[in-house]
Amino acid sequence: MMLARHLRRALSDLAPRQDPVANRTLKLLERKKVTTLDIGILKRKQKPITMVTAYDYPSAVHVDLAGFDVLLIGDSVGMVELGMDTTIPVTLDDIIYHSKAVCRGAKRPLLVADMPFGSCEGHRFEALKNAQRLLKEGGVDCVKIEGGVERAETIKTLVDGGIAVMGHVGLRPQAISVLGGFRAQGRTAKQAEQIIEDALAVQKAGAFAVVIECVPSVVAKALTEILDIPTIGIGSGQHTSGQVLVFHDLLGMLQHPHHAQHVPKFCKKYADVGERIRQGLEAYREDVEHARFPNDDYAPYKMSKDEQAKLAALVDTKYAKQAEETEEVFVSEVSKVY
Repeated sequence: MMLARHLRRALSDLAPRQDPVANRTLKLLERKKVTTLDIGILKRKQKPITMVTAYDYPSAVHVDLAGFDVLLIGDSVGMVELGMDTTIPVTLDDIIYHSKAVCRGAKRPLLVADMPFGSCEGHRFEALKNAQRLLKEGGVDCVKIEGGVERAETIKTLVDGGIAVMGHVGLRPQAISVLGGFRAQGRTAKQAEQIIEDALAVQKAGAFAVVIECVPSVVAKALTEILDIPTIGIGSGQHTSGQVLVFHDLLGMLQHPHHAQHVPKFCKKYADVGERIRQGLEAYREDVEHARFPNDDYAPYKMSKDEQAKLAALVDTKYAKQAEETEEVFVSEVSKVY
């Protein structure tokens, strides 16, 4: 709340200038906290649900100010923040750590945290304990679980335990060992039928929404029409209740050879943030190398002439002799070596 008050105060100074961006942001800050109930209402009103990932305080602030409905602290943090090849190594403690930072920066969106690989595949009550940690320690509003029929009992246990759950069907990154990699799903009628059954099982178990990843648009459209709960698409076309993308991918933040192989072809790049970052860093390095930074403009802390004179006298009387003695010791030690 303190962050929101500071932002309102800062932005209100721009209001008299009729700054459209500032005015829009002020209106967004005045909107109430998004809940799972609101997500269902958006579907019924056929208003697209906006969702994006974030993993730290600065990105969470930007997502909040941009007015998104849902913010996902995804296990994709392993790939875009921690340099991992897959999401498999990400731990529950990793998600909790990043969730804490996100919660400090984003106050309005519905905050959803991924249940990482290994946190919900065992006994359903162990999954409940892990989900409780995400809410109690991480501060999120609800959790997301990958899987369909095989996860229905776990989802029901969490919902019965008071934890809202978002499902995830289609391509499931945590199951790439079984799926054979990051591959589109539901390309045959039989595969599509299984995805539909998975989504129905997730809905019956009590999930308030479901992510549909990397399936043909026609499959996502059918799912959205069949299900009562909202569908959030990623790489699944335009016929879902909402859309989600990874923060780093849509902003072009990771433009380097190590990450190029992971950028999905379905992701539209809305900015070249990575290129701007590289340019800024290179400009800073070059300024330092050529002694252009810092100049007097960036040396704001001053000392009076009287104090400067005292300092000069102190250096001449006390520290000049000490420097000479140190040099003599150094020369003596070098002589011993040779």
